Amino acid sequence: MSDEIDVVGASVIVTGGGRGIGRAEALLLAQRGARVCVVDLGASVDGAAQTAEDPAVETVADILAAGGEAFAVRASVADPDGVARIVDETVSAFGGIDALICNAGNFAVHDFPAIDRATVQRFLDVHLFGSLELARAAWPHLERSAAPRIVNTVSSALWGVPGMVPYGSAKGAVLALTHNLAVVGEGSGILVNAIAPGAGTRMVDATGDALPPGFAETMKRTMPAELVAPVAAFLASRDCAFTGEVLAASGGGVSRLVTVRTPGIRDPHLTPEGVRDSIDAILDLDGAKVHETGARVPTGAGRLLSTGTTR
Repeated sequence: MSDEIDVVGASVIVTGGGRGIGRAEALLLAQRGARVCVVDLGASVDGAAQTAEDPAVETVADILAAGGEAFAVRASVADPDGVARIVDETVSAFGGIDALICNAGNFAVHDFPAIDRATVQRFLDVHLFGSLELARAAWPHLERSAAPRIVNTVSSALWGVPGMVPYGSAKGAVLALTHNLAVVGEGSGILVNAIAPGAGTRMVDATGDALPPGFAETMKRTMPAELVAPVAAFLASRDCAFTGEVLAASGGGVSRLVTVRTPGIRDPHLTPEGVRDSIDAILDLDGAKVHETGARVPTGAGRLLSTGTTR
């Protein structure tokens, strides 16, 4: 397909749009003709302190200088009043909402078990509840869009990375949110997908010893945020015709991330010993199939792609 991805005139909210991946997403969408609400609290990378900087305003200034259309909102997605303001100001400025790109996040490395519930809650408030509440507030407006899209942001940390129990767990919750919103959105034509990005942003500097020596420098050199933004722009566009999917994007590489179910075993007289003795067969990936969630694209959207099987 040689036609350009169509986001012209689309009203898009990009959270965390002042820096890193979110900034690259906002700039690309505006360059392609979208009208962008750039949201950023201007906080420290761990979210613990608000800085004097207002990166959303800086991103918007660059968009306007290039002839695009955008405005800035300084707000936290963890604050219900902030979420309401993001939605209200976007509807007021652009007349509606066509897409959400939920990129805002906080990040830090923590020793386990030397963490407390409050620490984990801070990550859930931003990643899970920030994405959930923004989707909930924007949902009635998305239902009135001709091509409503939600793009959440997950991370490979949900599969386990040293020092990232709170962060990775929160991203795992966002993955589950994505699959469930995809099912809910089926009746309204709201397509909900996620991106699992890899980029050398300021979060890399906060990893400490969690990454192998030299890996942070390699990420900064070979994995710019600008190579993540095209995937988010596609998922937010009218050209995206599937729901409930996760696309990994880093350094120009793009792949599909899925959960699989192995053939396993079936024993009506199953015992603990039977599980032990058959564990190799249970874990064997030969013949594994993508686990289905029930999400389908709306009728007439082109091809039908579930989180399980292409049909």
